[in-house]
Amino acid sequence: MADPSSYRPKPGQIPDSPGVYRFRDEHRRVIYVGKAKSLRQRLSSYFQDLAGLHPRTRTMVTTAASVEWTVVSTEVEALQLEYSWIKEFDPRFNVKYRDDKSYPSLAVTLGEEFPRVQVMRGPKRKGVRYFGPYAHAWAIRETVDLMLRVFPVRTCSAGVFKRSHQIGRPCLLGYIGKCSAPCVGRVTPEEHRELAEEFCDFMAGRTGTYLRRLEKQMHTAAEEMEYEKAARLRDDIEALRRAMEKNAVVLADATDADLIAVAEDELEAAVQIFHVRGGRVRGQRGWVTDKVEAVDTAGLVEHALQQLYGEESGEGVPREVLVPALPDPVEPVAQWLSDRRGAGVSLRVPQRGDKKDLMATVQRNAQQALVLHKTKRASDLTTRSRALEEIAEALELDSAPLRIECFDISHLQGQDVVASMVVFEDGLARKSEYRRFQIKGRVGDERIWHGTGQDDVRSMHEVIARRFRRYLLEKQKTGEWDEEAVGGDEPLPGGPVDPETGRPRRFAYPPQLVVVDGGRPQVAAAQRALDELGIDDVAVCGLAKRLEEVWLPDQDDPVVLPRSSEGLYLLQRVRDEAHRFAITYQRGKRGKRMKAGPLDEVAGLGETRKQALLKHFGSLKRLRAATVEQICEVPGIGRRTAETVAAALAGAAPGGPAVNTATGEIIEDGTVEAERTGTAATTAESSASTRERGQER
Repeated sequence: MADPSSYRPKPGQIPDSPGVYRFRDEHRRVIYVGKAKSLRQRLSSYFQDLAGLHPRTRTMVTTAASVEWTVVSTEVEALQLEYSWIKEFDPRFNVKYRDDKSYPSLAVTLGEEFPRVQVMRGPKRKGVRYFGPYAHAWAIRETVDLMLRVFPVRTCSAGVFKRSHQIGRPCLLGYIGKCSAPCVGRVTPEEHRELAEEFCDFMAGRTGTYLRRLEKQMHTAAEEMEYEKAARLRDDIEALRRAMEKNAVVLADATDADLIAVAEDELEAAVQIFHVRGGRVRGQRGWVTDKVEAVDTAGLVEHALQQLYGEESGEGVPREVLVPALPDPVEPVAQWLSDRRGAGVSLRVPQRGDKKDLMATVQRNAQQALVLHKTKRASDLTTRSRALEEIAEALELDSAPLRIECFDISHLQGQDVVASMVVFEDGLARKSEYRRFQIKGRVGDERIWHGTGQDDVRSMHEVIARRFRRYLLEKQKTGEWDEEAVGGDEPLPGGPVDPETGRPRRFAYPPQLVVVDGGRPQVAAAQRALDELGIDDVAVCGLAKRLEEVWLPDQDDPVVLPRSSEGLYLLQRVRDEAHRFAITYQRGKRGKRMKAGPLDEVAGLGETRKQALLKHFGSLKRLRAATVEQICEVPGIGRRTAETVAAALAGAAPGGPAVNTATGEIIEDGTVEAERTGTAATTAESSASTRERGQER
């Protein structure tokens, strides 16, 4: 590990101008390429205190052994040079998008004497015009088969073309009218090229001209009583329309745009691109990449633009590019795109209308692609085994942790404190073993006062103690543990499996590893709970979300797993699942609490009779003022229930006056139910929900 100060440039050496810089390791390999509006400011940011750097940036600067730079005239030149160097050197710390599969495209080889229509994969070639990419090759072949009726362009290989030319007889497509047979001279090279260019124009979205021309020819043939020709033209028009129907109309007819969406987490990002030409989705593609550098959504978008259009020119770059976030600064990127197209390119974030709706669709596709990628990665047995082995090696465990339990605490400013326990066995979620805990607020005899900085720590101690106390009780029942350890009754026969149901007992199986969501304080609390119960065969670690560091008990420094580690990926999935499970439970409890009212405390009073009471009296205020006899007048309410309702309302503190939420007027007579049972409570809940989401954890 190198010290960045050992190769830091001297003050005044770095120019204050646009440029591109390269970090090299001790073997002179380029490990990172970046651009900057001001080289001096950007490079200086890498040589600050290591503790202040992002973990990925810190890894990069400590891996590097030297830095060099090249000054350019403009930021647009810097953008182009950065792309060229990334392509040339393939730096390990740069985000590089690679297709998760090879997408096929419809290609027209305009560089040949007789252009050919075919399916192509791989890198783009000069002299070839591409349409797509498409999700499946068969979709291209179906489209081409329909269009060859109208545009009979050559589709055969060079060998077939040469043989037909030698024998003077066309292939089958030439006989059935789906090829103009240039191989035997039925059309001249100029006529065949014109057909190929018309084919390209139609695929590019300029469809109206050809349909109108064919319709005019059809009507003319019908008027001249050439009915066979008219029928053939009618079938050609229908074939073109069927080809067009394969691509749904999503935007205005003249719209040529690419829509780019990004879905990301801490370590990976998925990019989806929809290619819209002539208002129709003509192609779709996607990538998944590792976030090997500290980069936000805008940075991911900039890298995606470089990858998409770095080799494109002319119409390969659309008039409009819609993105979820604009690069900073946006002007050089927009200018670079315009230079590659040879005309102005609009780079923006859609704000309203059909384009925003389509962007939401692209975003959903990106999110699903990321989930699918993670699912495939998690379901692979070899990958899961390697992840467990890496965890065991990093934490110095005796064996791979086949059962991992993760705990997380969730609350909203100290209220509705809950905890979750999720279980992963052999690297896969075991949802039937998930458990939820409502924090009672006591650890031993010590009262937890919510609102202090130690809430999470004490709550973690409580939930770990409760979970493993239940484990000891289950062992006591099976006779596997001395009852004095838990102060229980006489050992009972049984086992970890319930003999009556055949299902595992709720807390019968201990984990090999306990993971807590947090850093050193939470880990220490969990370990203290296990020590107090005398459990010494369960390992404990914590995963701190901000820096993704693994903390162990009684250690001052964290364990830093490599970014590409499958073990770290598994720990993150476990931690994120525990957080999701906890916050879902916490939100549910909070929602019930906000909707609760005095009538909810009345035993045996269901929703139907509560509604009957409120409907009869009109408001909770009037119900509170009613006598037992008046309450008995409500259908379905007996005297005992009426007495219980009256007692419950008498003991409950009256709420504030009802308020008309539209005007702010206080309703004196309480004709509108506003005390947590009607409009006001609902409005209060909805208005607070947005504010509280930012405060909950």
